[in-house]
Amino acid sequence: MRSARFFALLTVLLVVFVPALPPPPAMAQEETAEIPPLPRPRPDRDAAEAPAAEAPETTPATEAIVALTSAPQPVTLTARITQDGTAIPDGLVWRIFDSVPDADGEMSLVAKAEAGTATLELPPGEYVVHVAYGQAQISESLSVAPGPNQKDLILEAGALRLNSAVTGDIPISPAQLRFDIFTAGPEASRAMVAENLPPNEIVTLNAGTYHIVSHFGPINAVVRADLRVEPGQLTDATLYHHASEVSFKLVSEEGGEAIADVEWTVKTSDGTTIFSERGAFPSTVLAEGEYLVLAKLGEQVYNREVEVQPGSPREIEVLSSIY
Repeated sequence: MRSARFFALLTVLLVVFVPALPPPPAMAQEETAEIPPLPRPRPDRDAAEAPAAEAPETTPATEAIVALTSAPQPVTLTARITQDGTAIPDGLVWRIFDSVPDADGEMSLVAKAEAGTATLELPPGEYVVHVAYGQAQISESLSVAPGPNQKDLILEAGALRLNSAVTGDIPISPAQLRFDIFTAGPEASRAMVAENLPPNEIVTLNAGTYHIVSHFGPINAVVRADLRVEPGQLTDATLYHHASEVSFKLVSEEGGEAIADVEWTVKTSDGTTIFSERGAFPSTVLAEGEYLVLAKLGEQVYNREVEVQPGSPREIEVLSSIY
């Protein structure tokens, strides 16, 4: 009896403490295997090929529309000095550029005309129109559509007339004067607008402030000023020089005849040579200040210190003792 009870207890313990067995290999493969990709669908070889799309049928009406939207269209361009002014009759230079820059970043020139009123033909599209009147200029966008096109540009320009004199209203020969015009602002950022202009020439400019440089002679007589140009107005300006036209001669006595074949040199007070010429009676223009004048005749050198004052042309004599 006791053996039977012991045998039953042992059987229970075996059931409880026997560890779980791992799953069979087949089940482990089913959990870890990847699903293979689906094959791409194959075309149905028996199906008939779809017909190619046919080009839309053109008609005379569509052809006319295409021709109208691509053919050159009439364009009329005019310009005025101010908003209230009349159209400028002549003296204009028109340039039309493509609005899309090329590979170099430049806009291609499409058309050019020199007339007060420009009449052109351009294909429909977007452009940039530039017009110049003297030194005044402006650029604006231009849209060309089918049919007549017209554009009016406003330059907002004025004019400037320049002259110079020596302090005291002493006139200067026009042959001795020239003018340069720059944009206003710091010297490093100024841009040249016009150069080597003669006196009393009327220059057309966009309204604004300009830096003017007056050159009296070729050396150091220079005057600068900032001038304002008003739209629709002519501005007259006279700049005054502190300088004088001087001539030199080598003489054996005061008031004597000039000696020929002399080499002349003029130096500033700091020793800088600003003038050199060979002759009996050379002349130049010098700004107000102190100078050293050297006259070389053969191996002999004669000199004189001079002070130049603003005024009328003057003669400077250098004495020699060779006679």
